Amino acid sequence: MNQASPPRAQRFDARTLAWLALLALAVAVYAFGLGGQYIPSNGDELVYSHIARLTAASSQWLPLVSELDHMRNTKPPLLFWQGMLASDWGRHWSQTALRAPSLLYTLLTCGAILWSVQKITGNLRSACMATCIYLAFFCTFRFGRTYLTSAPETFWLNVPMFWLLWARLRQTRQLSLCSSSACHCGPDPQSMPLDDGCRVKPGMTAGEARGGISDGGGTNGDLTWLAHAGFGVALGLGLAYKSFALIAPAAAALWCAQLLSAPSLNWRAATQVSLKVGLSSALALAIFALWFVLDPDPSAVWQEFVLGENASKLSSERGYWQVAVFGGGVSIWAQLLAYVQNAGLLAFVVLGLLGLGVRALFDKSSRPDAHMIILLSWLAVWLIVFTLPSQRSARYVIPAMPALAMLIALYWQRIGRMWFALSLLLSGFLIAALTRITWAAHGLGIASNLELGFTLLIGLAGLLLLGGGMFKPAWTRACTVALCLAVYASFGLSTASLNGSAGQYDSNVQVKLQRSRVAVPNGFNGEFERFHFLLPGNYFVPYALEEHSASNSGARQLRVLLASHDAVIWLQSDLSELAPPCVPDCRVLGWRWDVKGRHRSGEINAGNLWYPDRWLFRREWLVTSALTSSGGVQR
Repeated sequence: MNQASPPRAQRFDARTLAWLALLALAVAVYAFGLGGQYIPSNGDELVYSHIARLTAASSQWLPLVSELDHMRNTKPPLLFWQGMLASDWGRHWSQTALRAPSLLYTLLTCGAILWSVQKITGNLRSACMATCIYLAFFCTFRFGRTYLTSAPETFWLNVPMFWLLWARLRQTRQLSLCSSSACHCGPDPQSMPLDDGCRVKPGMTAGEARGGISDGGGTNGDLTWLAHAGFGVALGLGLAYKSFALIAPAAAALWCAQLLSAPSLNWRAATQVSLKVGLSSALALAIFALWFVLDPDPSAVWQEFVLGENASKLSSERGYWQVAVFGGGVSIWAQLLAYVQNAGLLAFVVLGLLGLGVRALFDKSSRPDAHMIILLSWLAVWLIVFTLPSQRSARYVIPAMPALAMLIALYWQRIGRMWFALSLLLSGFLIAALTRITWAAHGLGIASNLELGFTLLIGLAGLLLLGGGMFKPAWTRACTVALCLAVYASFGLSTASLNGSAGQYDSNVQVKLQRSRVAVPNGFNGEFERFHFLLPGNYFVPYALEEHSASNSGARQLRVLLASHDAVIWLQSDLSELAPPCVPDCRVLGWRWDVKGRHRSGEINAGNLWYPDRWLFRREWLVTSALTSSGGVQR
């Protein structure tokens, strides 16, 4: 891809202030509803919350503890230790406490993006723009603040890439100054720096100064052995959050970016870079290997994590090439669109950027700058590495999304307006749908007048952004990012009411139910764990969640559950069911509203799409036997 034309440094003007305000609002959107039950997340988030809670209850760092079969050593311990410390070893057990560190990591990555683009362009507006773009990616909104998250490894695995980027930018500035009359670079042993930006060692030749290779001294952008030792620590922390396998894309990206971005390259320099990256990789793997040293059952770690969680992703019962070529959503072809998928509402913008890249392949007129080479290497290596395993997912390339955000900001004006307009229309459709959901929730008595009012204000703002972006070409790009973030704000507001009294059990009910054995529906791995946030202080027994076509079958299952448990959580099967099928032979202690996550075929159709109250919300009852005394539940 050819060199972008970054805007020149500009004074602090109204447009810069607008981008700063948008960035502040984006951070507020991310923080809003952090402890909510229904924020976008990974489906396994509750599984890892379960492991963190039980490990904290054991009062030991290791081994990890779980009641789920084959779901114990599925992630390295650093993720669980983070949750244990954030919740004060379970004494303040809440989703807000578990998720807050993830949000902090996302903000640290945003800071690195902001600083990098500011260094590249000298323009605060472009820096804020890149950061807003990163926060507007759906993968960031979904995985950048939940407990089971990509935020920690995205930060730690990219510390070397950001450091390399800053070093090359500093090197470019120094060489630019050295080429001016203010500084003399030559064979004269008395050559000395004449400017703070020019760092030339005595005796350094002009070739050394321009090549950036000075025996590993690091004065001209070369990364030292000490820097690579620090990279090893950062990479090791990233691996300790997710997997040792991530050393492959992280180290390969660092190696390629260093070699390709060097002003001059020879075998000696290539060997040095290889050895230094090898040092970083060895230190990182050594940090990860501490898990085997510290865990009292290392054989279980090997069997469950190394073989079960990682090696299994390199094999396939259908055959490697069968899946790679004809595997649909897990094929190589689907993986090639991973960045488009991760961008979410900005998918069309990413397609526009890719179009620029394809055209640049046929343009040999200029060589990209060092920072552009680093960003492209960053993206390319992560994508190539994760096309190789038989199990592929767009989620695996999330650590490279900061590079994509920076590229979009750098090519902001060169990406065609049409691509932004398409994303703008998609965002407009979604904000209308979310506004309608809140309206329907208000009709059911779930959302308050205030919540509906704020949602309508966001929807009106979205309408104005849509109109402004479509009819004012100069505004289209900025309005697209702003409307995307407005969609996320509207999503937060549409579920906010369920974080209040409408989606919670009354405190009196919680007091009555202490230390009870409660049967709870479990439609997905670890889903029962959510009741530890809703009804803390009880023991929950999961039962299979089934759709009952007839009330008699539901009544039979409920009677069996009530006979063997102190209480049962029962879900409404359809809107016509106004009470649990056991009534009047049972007591309803309380109820709350729940969001239905999975739907039967045909349940949502063109006829009822505009009426989410018919298919999205359902009641959840807390039921006990009619023999329960008035003072509490039976024991």
